[in-house]
Amino acid sequence: MVTTRLDMDDDLNGWKETAKAVPELRFLRMLVTGLALVMGLGMIAIVALLWIRLGQPQMPQLPDAISLPEGATPEAVTYGRNWTVIVTDLGEVLLYDQGGSLRSRTPLTAP
Repeated sequence: MVTTRLDMDDDLNGWKETAKAVPELRFLRMLVTGLALVMGLGMIAIVALLWIRLGQPQMPQLPDAISLPEGATPEAVTYGRNWTVIVTDLGEVLLYDQGGSLRSRTPLTAP
């Protein structure tokens, strides 16, 4: 029995001869190349989606019926079924009902 040893380290230009001797290598090469391309495109898509979604976080618009105290700027807004809670930069928590009337005004204290 005669066996021929094909060593790819010896000759990098002998790809065609090696592929003819072992036909599965051509399929494997195409498979690895295709999977690498799909993975690269997937990474680009994920980065693009994150860039678009997280690029400019927008604060929700307050209803027109709600009027904040003078000099107060909203830092956080939480909407409930029948109420709206606003945390201001002055360190206050304001609770408004559905009609926009101020129901509670609570100052925040530092721990």
